[in-house]
Amino acid sequence: MPPDSVAKHQEIQDYVGWNAEDARRIHIAADLILAGAEQVVDDFYSEIKRHDAARGVITGGEEQIDRLKSTLRQWLRLLVTGPYDRDYLVARLNVGRRHVTIGLDQVYANAALARMRWRLTRLLGATWNLDPKELAPTLEALHKRLDLDSIIIQDAYQAEYLAQQQSLSKENLQLRTALDRSQPAWEIVGESTAMKSVYRLIERAGPTDKPILIQGESGTGKELVARALHRASLAADKPLVAVNCAALPETLLESELFGHEKGAFTGAVVSKPGLFEVADGGTLFIDEIGELEGGLQAKLLRVLEDGMLRRVGSIREQQVNVRIIAATNRDLAKEVEQGRFREDLYYRINVLRIHLPPLRERFGDIPLLVEHFAEDGWTWDQRLLQVLEGYGWPGNVRQLANALDRAMILSDDDCLQVENLPPEIVRSSQQSAVSPGGGDGDLDSVNRRHVCETLARCDNNKTRTARALGVSRRTLYRLLEKYGIDPQ
Repeated sequence: MPPDSVAKHQEIQDYVGWNAEDARRIHIAADLILAGAEQVVDDFYSEIKRHDAARGVITGGEEQIDRLKSTLRQWLRLLVTGPYDRDYLVARLNVGRRHVTIGLDQVYANAALARMRWRLTRLLGATWNLDPKELAPTLEALHKRLDLDSIIIQDAYQAEYLAQQQSLSKENLQLRTALDRSQPAWEIVGESTAMKSVYRLIERAGPTDKPILIQGESGTGKELVARALHRASLAADKPLVAVNCAALPETLLESELFGHEKGAFTGAVVSKPGLFEVADGGTLFIDEIGELEGGLQAKLLRVLEDGMLRRVGSIREQQVNVRIIAATNRDLAKEVEQGRFREDLYYRINVLRIHLPPLRERFGDIPLLVEHFAEDGWTWDQRLLQVLEGYGWPGNVRQLANALDRAMILSDDDCLQVENLPPEIVRSSQQSAVSPGGGDGDLDSVNRRHVCETLARCDNNKTRTARALGVSRRTLYRLLEKYGIDPQ
């Protein structure tokens, strides 16, 4: 019994006004009550059996009911004779706990007890043969005792029910945790050696709260890795908020990240929280962080250093607790050397770096990816896999997914055909068949030729070329500059 139960019982007795005079009156009337106890007990279980929910917990038939009746007769004797000590309290607390154990809804138990109260009151009034002036105060004392008894049982029922629910919640949490641990914390497809190295880093880095930098070419799945890191973190039940720095101009990006106050700029008709505030307690994924301008880099550094930020147009600072995962397709070390990226910010976000290999380096993963992206019921032959594995995939997994979507749309049946792949892939396979192992086969040459061919096919339209390659316009400009391609 909890140590505060006795004190609580005493406090409740004082509250209802129970005293020694009440106990004396009930003891005097004990013989009258016990004389009619059998009729009261029978009526009590007749009431119980009227309710399906209550009747359902009595699974032992008449034999169990006989035992329950015997227990109820003992309780009636204890109720009118006392003593109302610690043993009495323990016995009544156990009744409430027992109701939870057998699954008896306390509502039905209370209804039956209310009927018992009515029967006892009628019994005492009908058989009273003592001083008539004592009947009313004796009935009042009986009601006090029954109130106390009901309160004790209800208190024990609630305490036991809550304890049981907490135990179930803890057990469910343990089962969910065990289930999560038995399954991968990500939905990334690939069994190549390069990808297994990535998985190991996710498992090690996920539970930390340190910033992580994900580097890899466009289309390699950097956001998938960010989501895997968040799911493996201690804040997995908190929000994961993503923002792409290349998709917004600097002025909008500042407001998006840090929020703004009403009237901070034209069009700011209401105050708006930034993504740092939205992600508070969770993870903020900053994609293409290499596109951040210098001013925003400084503000981001401040948040990383002490967790403090200030909305645009505000003078008030506020603190946030956000884990940063950054991603880029740039070589930030070179960006630092060339003065385009802050060195102090680079070291802040580069506590641990995860390099995502391009698809051309993920040997053996293309068949798995085809199986993943192809819809149920689709088939393909070995020739298709050979063509896909022989292609350079400058757009990586994103380009592969788009190529397979095209092949499924153009197919006359449920079979993926090489002829339905994008022309640049088919043409690449034909060129490889004509001149395998040519001298112009180094990686940069292959990539340069692919960019040139795509640019020509798109009539030198850089927007369409970037879309065809599966990269951003900024990345396309860097590729043109890197390979010395004149788009005119």
